Amino acid sequence: MTSGTQNRWLSKTAVNGVLLIAALYTLFPLIWLLTAATKDAGNLLGGDVFSFEGFDLAHNLSELTSYQDGIYFRWYGNSLLYAGIGALGCSLVSVAAGYAFDKYRFRGKEKLFALVLLGVLLPSTALSLPLYLLAVETGTVNTYWAVLIPALVNPFGVYLSRIFSAGYIPDEVLEAARIDGAGELRTFWSVGLRMVMPGFVTVFLFQFTAIWNNFFLPLVMLSDKDLYPLSLGLYNWHSNANADPTFYPMVVTGSLLAVTPLIVAFVVLQRHWKAGLTAGSLK
Repeated sequence: MTSGTQNRWLSKTAVNGVLLIAALYTLFPLIWLLTAATKDAGNLLGGDVFSFEGFDLAHNLSELTSYQDGIYFRWYGNSLLYAGIGALGCSLVSVAAGYAFDKYRFRGKEKLFALVLLGVLLPSTALSLPLYLLAVETGTVNTYWAVLIPALVNPFGVYLSRIFSAGYIPDEVLEAARIDGAGELRTFWSVGLRMVMPGFVTVFLFQFTAIWNNFFLPLVMLSDKDLYPLSLGLYNWHSNANADPTFYPMVVTGSLLAVTPLIVAFVVLQRHWKAGLTAGSLK
């Protein structure tokens, strides 16, 4: 084996080793969650989590279903409502705004877009108190709207949509649609939106994940447990587990079920998502 071949083999081995360690590090919490969800409180707190000894998943699921008349699945439905409708509405708003910033000329466009970019720099937690005060003024505190309406706006989604619009929608196609008699809304809906669908799906996935994992805004806005999303409901159970350890199996099992929609969304939409991520390298 020549020195060059040996160096390439060592480099390849080192890279693969680093990737394997990174993959194991990434999968470790999921593996822990899978095995821990099969334990009762005693085995879970006993320390031997990475085994299926004392398999009790069916009992944990039964407790999850029956506790407080199945309030966990009401939280699950709330999270699906917040994340599904919020991500869909946000994607439409973001794509429409990005399309307008890219394809239209109007006074102060770049200054307005600079304000959008400024919004990207603001952490969402910093906006929770102003949003709460606005919700108080509009009477939407402790309602579904208090969580849904803020989810419709995402400055990063607008920025990303403008990039996708510039890369995916040729101006010539829009001109052809206008010559054929299509109005501006018809041109956007029938031509522009379809051509920028990878960007739409990318924004949808980002926003769906952000809303599904959102914790601080529901904590500020909601006091009725029937309106809680999963993140807030599981946090409430975890707080109770400090005094009553029987909550731990429900928290862990509920957390395992909570990651399912995210996995399903990424698997189902991965074709569009991958196309969106690689768009910049192909253009």
